Amino acid sequence: MFLAQEIIRQKRDGKVLSPTQINQFVRGISDNSISNEQVAAFAMATYFNGMNIDERVSLTTAMRDSGDVLNWQDLNLSGPIVDKHSTGGVGDLVSLVLGPIVAACGGYVPMISGRGLGHTGGTLDKLDAISGYQTQVSTDKFRQVVQDVGVAIIGQSANLVPADKRMYAMRDVTATVESLDLITASILSKKLASGLDALVMDVKAGSGAVMSTYEDSVKLAKSIVEVGNGAGVKTSCLITDMSQVLADSAGNALEIRETIDFLTGAYRSPKLANIIYALADEMLVVSGLATDKHQAAKKRQAALDSGAAAEKFAQMVSELGGASDLIEDPDSYLPTANIVKPVFALRSGYISAMDTRAFGMAVVSLGGGRTRASDTLDYAVGLNKIAHLGAPIDSQTPLCFVYAQDENAFKEIEKQLQSAVTISAEPSKPVTSIHRSVTKQDLMH
Repeated sequence: MFLAQEIIRQKRDGKVLSPTQINQFVRGISDNSISNEQVAAFAMATYFNGMNIDERVSLTTAMRDSGDVLNWQDLNLSGPIVDKHSTGGVGDLVSLVLGPIVAACGGYVPMISGRGLGHTGGTLDKLDAISGYQTQVSTDKFRQVVQDVGVAIIGQSANLVPADKRMYAMRDVTATVESLDLITASILSKKLASGLDALVMDVKAGSGAVMSTYEDSVKLAKSIVEVGNGAGVKTSCLITDMSQVLADSAGNALEIRETIDFLTGAYRSPKLANIIYALADEMLVVSGLATDKHQAAKKRQAALDSGAAAEKFAQMVSELGGASDLIEDPDSYLPTANIVKPVFALRSGYISAMDTRAFGMAVVSLGGGRTRASDTLDYAVGLNKIAHLGAPIDSQTPLCFVYAQDENAFKEIEKQLQSAVTISAEPSKPVTSIHRSVTKQDLMH
């Protein structure tokens, strides 16, 4: 007989749970035969005592199997199913560019993304800024767009990993969000339910990252690579920098504009390009679309230079309800703010440090992000032309431009942003975009 409290007791006492026990417990989370108190107790016991790698794999696959798992075999697709996931940050529009690039290189990218909460922006919120774009569609429609275009970015359906929804809600209210085991299972169960052949993880490190220290970022990267491969999906990870705003903009419609500029070649921020190129090349190699990084770089660059990647983005938007000429005429379909004003630093010099989280919270304060899941968003507001670390700043060169709906909102944000940067007399050394990679081979040594 299955008793939830016996499983909780074992984990509380630091014992190892069997795959059967973990499966039973996760099934109880999904069918509500286990109470909220028991889910919370399990989360707390796991937080304090941890799990070994076999337990993590079992928890991840049990959560993956708690709802629908997509299967692509019947479509006889001509390339691998590959995806990327980021731990989130500020100005992180990478997915919007990366999916179309990989699709243009022959991959199929079924990207199930989330909404923003706190200082991190959500990919779905950015897409919601596009008039008509549908982030919630049926599984059949999702499969059809992936088959026809090669990439589709949508939100999680109610039938995908229902166990994670309950577990996540409990973690949120019981201060167990930081558990490495539960973070790994939550991220990977959703990705593995997409039926992937390969996955590249982008774990952020720095002042705007979710993980508080670089060491924690490395631990998460290693856990995800080990569990992903253990669950049968080729998984690797890059640890990338989030010590400054990643793109030159932060805010939903502004980031869509920057995505379009990047794909068409109108403007490509160097710091953003470094990370997009590294992740694209990793995805092409891990999925087998390229034999090595050199070949991957050539394919990726050809997809951008030929306009094929921009065309994939345009097709995806059109197939999911947006305008077919968004790329040619973004202003007709993206909202604009009432006022656009520069913010200047309090003294001249060079930006030596940035509180990236504060920049993210500035977007939230303007109405472009959420402090609660139920908050409604103003898609037009945000920050643009954000100066990067090491940039010279003076009375002619602003920190950024604020897109706000009224003067009062601007004035509030101005002070927030001025105190979020450190200005030094001398330029600091250049920032490293990619800290390191973590592969299955790295874990064997």
